[in-house]
Amino acid sequence: MDKWYVAYTHVNREAEAAIHIERQGFGTYLPQYLKNRRHARKSDWVRRPLFPRYLFIKMDINHALWRAINSTRGVIHLLSSGDGPTYVTENVVEGIKSHENENGLISPEIVDALKPGDPVQVTAGALIDKIGLFRCRTDNDRIIVLFNLMGRV
Repeated sequence: MDKWYVAYTHVNREAEAAIHIERQGFGTYLPQYLKNRRHARKSDWVRRPLFPRYLFIKMDINHALWRAINSTRGVIHLLSSGDGPTYVTENVVEGIKSHENENGLISPEIVDALKPGDPVQVTAGALIDKIGLFRCRTDNDRIIVLFNLMGRV
């Protein structure tokens, strides 16, 4: 059964890794958004990965030669626990895809919806139902949220 997995890539080589992984017969998904880039008094819009250095890969690890992905150009390794890669639920990927516009980009209003100090609530995982404060979003630190755990922020 096909599931989504995540590859950790070299810096700025997500798209290259996706091309090489697709050539091996795997499906990939690289969510992107438009970022305003400013340099030398010029400004333009460029596609940037929503999650820098990460790429979703769809495969069936019971039938695929998935270990080859670890030596694919642009890839550092698959995110793993124990002997095999760790999968991501279909809901996570479909949730991200649901925010894409007609150009296949994550809508800017979704990317820029949170402002510093906005409260956020975790809806899944180890910190489910915990409430924190959104601090910032950058390409290096995708999202920083402050949580009050054990009486400390």
